[in-house]
Amino acid sequence: MWRSWTIAMFELIWTATWQSLYMVAISTVLSYAFGLPLGIILVTTSKGHIMEARRFNAVLAAIINAGRSIPFIILMVAIIPFTRFLVGRSIGTTASIVPLTVAAIPFVARLVEQSLREVDWGVIEAALAMGASPWQIITKVLLPESMSSLILGAAITTITLISYSAMAGVLGGGGLGDLAVRYGFYRYQEDVMLITVALLIILVQVVQSIGDRLAARLRR
Repeated sequence: MWRSWTIAMFELIWTATWQSLYMVAISTVLSYAFGLPLGIILVTTSKGHIMEARRFNAVLAAIINAGRSIPFIILMVAIIPFTRFLVGRSIGTTASIVPLTVAAIPFVARLVEQSLREVDWGVIEAALAMGASPWQIITKVLLPESMSSLILGAAITTITLISYSAMAGVLGGGGLGDLAVRYGFYRYQEDVMLITVALLIILVQVVQSIGDRLAARLRR
């Protein structure tokens, strides 16, 4: 009896862990697909930069700030029609990727902006003096020079999405958060709750460690 319970619970935890990894991995990739260009535009169109467009920059910054100001749990409910339109359902692991991505895009844009602003303006001026185009400055100066900081930003984004994915479990999003709510909260199985929390902590530690090592290697 004990053995069968242990195997069943192990399978549940294993499945929930993979669901969390699936949600976080896909939403991280998608959020950078949209957030990275937004961050670049945010920097390059700012005052005095290579593609200065101050009004456009102000509007874009306001939209990004508005996106960042919405709490994830509210955003997840508010965009249910959009989620259903994209994936055909509003609950489940795949459906959770939509609000996770939407929530992370403005966050990524600001992290990218912060990283690109760390690039020494003298390096950009030198590229301009040599006749480099805006595209060349972005791809050959801004991104390579800020790569270490961008890697650390990606680690922070992934860790934030791990936290969000646990919250998505409250609304039937699957993953470790869902497991913790169903077994740890509703069934009072404290052992499941503790295992879930321990796994989330381990995931965060692994992601941060990988990010730190990659960033340190790029700084050398």
